[in-house]
Amino acid sequence: MKKRALLSVSDKNGILEFAQALVALDYEILSTGGTMKHLKENGVAVTAVDEVTGFPEIMEGRVKTLNPMIHGGLLAKQDDAQHIAQMEEHGIEPIHIVCVNLYPFKETISKADVSVDDAIENIDIGGPAMLRASAKNHAYVTVIVDSTDYEQVLDELKADGQTTLQTRRRLAAKVFRHTAAYDALISGYLTDLAGEEFPEQVTFTYELKQPLRYGENPHQKAAFYSRPLGSDFSIANAEQLHGKELSYNNIQDANAAIQIVKEFQQPAAVAVKHMNPCGVGVGATIADAFNKAYEADPISIFGGIIALNREVNAETAEKLSGIFLEIIIAPSFTDEAIALLTKKKNIRLLTIPFGQQKKDAWNTVSVEGGLLMQEPDTFGFENADIRVATDREPTEAEWEALKLGWAVVKHVKSNAIVVSDSQRTLGVGAGQMNRVGAAGIALTQAGELAKGAALASDAFFPMDDTVEAAAKAGITAIIQPGGSVKDEDSIKKANEYGIAMVFTGVRHFKH
Repeated sequence: MKKRALLSVSDKNGILEFAQALVALDYEILSTGGTMKHLKENGVAVTAVDEVTGFPEIMEGRVKTLNPMIHGGLLAKQDDAQHIAQMEEHGIEPIHIVCVNLYPFKETISKADVSVDDAIENIDIGGPAMLRASAKNHAYVTVIVDSTDYEQVLDELKADGQTTLQTRRRLAAKVFRHTAAYDALISGYLTDLAGEEFPEQVTFTYELKQPLRYGENPHQKAAFYSRPLGSDFSIANAEQLHGKELSYNNIQDANAAIQIVKEFQQPAAVAVKHMNPCGVGVGATIADAFNKAYEADPISIFGGIIALNREVNAETAEKLSGIFLEIIIAPSFTDEAIALLTKKKNIRLLTIPFGQQKKDAWNTVSVEGGLLMQEPDTFGFENADIRVATDREPTEAEWEALKLGWAVVKHVKSNAIVVSDSQRTLGVGAGQMNRVGAAGIALTQAGELAKGAALASDAFFPMDDTVEAAAKAGITAIIQPGGSVKDEDSIKKANEYGIAMVFTGVRHFKH
């Protein structure tokens, strides 16, 4: 039986050498379009697909391989008497190897100025059909979608004249993953075009970025996947300049730090531990901002993750190198800063493109047996319907402190309270079962610095006890959503202590 291989690829990497090796193994090469031209120009004998089908390519190449002469050769059970008889009756010959790449749909829609027509034309039909047919029939057909698999296939062919079932099954699974990912991108693109927010089915695709040593704990296996065409301004698209491999917990913490530092336009530094901010500072320079973040909680910052929204220079690097940090994230590092920081072997230095703030349309969280989807919480102070609920309005300095606290509190696990002045956080109460408990933690951490400071709450006060605690600690301004049936009790208590209290009308729970 004559052995045949069908090669039609957009990725020409290694295809010539692969074809030459197959010819040396007595394979007839079938091909189309650019692949056929490339092989012929380099001296490889090629049979055009239209010679096999007896039908020319039509409709601008939309129809060329969708033909029984091709798909019969791909789907036939090559040891089944009935299939063999039908092949002989219709003059169909089996195809043993299929190597196909798909039209570059992802690359096409990633272009800023892509037209709908261009996107549609880059939806491959014949390619996925051949791949799926071959993968279904992997008992007889070796199917390749990735040039990195050429070497193993050739090694097995040279050794035994055929590939092993195990290899064919592995390659078939890879094909179905590939076509599923391809279809997920297409369905997502068309769903967005149609304006459907919550379709009856939703399919996402992710690409392996790196296996991880372990998950949250050493006994848990883990890996990091990135979403194609996802947010540029993200840990998934960070470039690591130095340091050991990121861990599962590093990635979680780094993501949290990046989300917080996004909130600030002025020089800002964010320190994170266990996905909660332990210190946030702003200043005239990035070194000043880091000093403020460090002063906010010099104990918790030890072993933490730092995100800065300005280039790290030598002055800032000197300060950063003075403490133990797991990760430093910034738009860039000067050569002097890198020289200083890389003296520490294990510290991770990451850069992300702060100028490209493309955001993911949805946040997703897995639960056992399902998936939750929601819009990202991008609601900021400038979007809020601000209302001063008390007799006294905040002073200019208090307004700045309230804005900083409000920007940070939405990134703190609920129940959440943040105490701050206009330059930095002073105390953070995170993840408590009751609001006054969160306030107690934040106020205790702030200590004497709470006097004259602002307090931000991610949700309304169900009772006036949080206002009472804040007043006794010396807080002079509060920002909260409002909306409790007992708002009047809190307003009355704030007026009693001369506190300025602002309602935003927006809750910022983070579970």
